Amino acid sequence: MERILNFSAGPSALPLEVLERAKEEMLSFNGIGASVMEISHRSKTFLQVLEKAKGGIREIMNVPDDYEVLFLSGGASLQFAMVPMNFLRKKAYYVVTGAWSLKAMKEAEKIKESHCGNSKPEVLKAYSSEPDFSVIPLPTEIQFDEGCDYVHYCSNETIDGVEFDYDLNADKTPVVCDASSCIMSKRIDVSKYSMIYAGAQKNLGPSGITVVIVKKEFLELCNPKLPTLLSYRSFAENNSMPNTPNTWGIYLIGLVCDWIREKGGLEVIGRINAEKARLIYEEIDRSDGFYRGRAKPEARSRMNVTFTLPSKELEEKFCTEAKKLGMDGLKGHRSVGGIRVSLYNAITLEAVARLVEFMRDFRVKNHKP
Repeated sequence: MERILNFSAGPSALPLEVLERAKEEMLSFNGIGASVMEISHRSKTFLQVLEKAKGGIREIMNVPDDYEVLFLSGGASLQFAMVPMNFLRKKAYYVVTGAWSLKAMKEAEKIKESHCGNSKPEVLKAYSSEPDFSVIPLPTEIQFDEGCDYVHYCSNETIDGVEFDYDLNADKTPVVCDASSCIMSKRIDVSKYSMIYAGAQKNLGPSGITVVIVKKEFLELCNPKLPTLLSYRSFAENNSMPNTPNTWGIYLIGLVCDWIREKGGLEVIGRINAEKARLIYEEIDRSDGFYRGRAKPEARSRMNVTFTLPSKELEEKFCTEAKKLGMDGLKGHRSVGGIRVSLYNAITLEAVARLVEFMRDFRVKNHKP
């Protein structure tokens, strides 16, 4: 069966090798006569699956020993609420560089009003690039009080196509990072963060599961009065299983970790991702304005390339003709329109080369100087 080239922003393409392995083991995992989806999450077999996934993340990302690796549900959107529920006491700062970091801040403002009693904490902006969200701040432009509860930012904005090219280092202030769309796409220094969270459905696995990497010292600051399934501490104390976890999702994350190792780790993955993005941006830059990038060149995302064409009609035509050639998922987010090319780990250089060739041919046929 011929498969499409899936440039969707998420759920996104999974490595073919991972899908084939999952297919082989669908009916009988490790010869036990049952699927991973059918066995008890308390069984020895599944506990091995869980430890494999956790260990894979630790090894590939060089997660220090004083950090927990947790699996939750609810996606990054639930994390927008859980972070302030657990850690907001007096004051938190948000670096707003796109739609997702803005949404995270708005959720924190709701929690401030509904879950923090009479303490009247503050939720403030450490930086904002509103309204166009086309730039990433210099480290010196991010302003916050050192004694605050945490500083939150989104390392890659999928809708707006901007990405931090550095780890935000706040010295002794806890840094919380939404890395949903760029986790395991390059090497980062985990030790600079108090917490990293990521929905799995872009680079890690299927939708429906979230990875949280959190410093044990930071966990001690969790609000002790939260319900069990809203407390990071309860997930840490119960090996990510205060309730029945997404067993299939955890299994697939373990397979994705195997695939990343086989590819050579994050150094190799990072170089490939940079090359994929370079090919697309070069085609945009030499199009004589036919393709117009949304992000400023210095802020361009490697994961989500966003651009517009001279008219909405041409954008519709672009997506329609690409789909006929087996390339799908190119329509921009409904809030901004345009075109979005998502280049997550499973997208190959060969797939990008095909898209670049299409972009070039489409421009030649439709460009009117």
